[in-house]
Amino acid sequence: MKKTIQNILVIASVITTAGFLLDGDAKEPNVLMRFVEYILMLAIIFTIIAGFYFGIKALTKRLPLSK
Repeated sequence: MKKTIQNILVIASVITTAGFLLDGDAKEPNVLMRFVEYILMLAIIFTIIAGFYFGIKALTKRLPLSK
């Protein structure tokens, strides 16, 4: 479980970094605000990916697989 969460965090950080670098909007002059935006984007993307992953995992565990 720890390895799975760590992998999801790495994927979320790559997506967040790419999105932050590719963003065309003007950047905030305040460095603290940039860190807050990055951390909040990371938390949102991590939550979405983890929700999909663990939701699908729970659904496939409950469904009977035909052999």
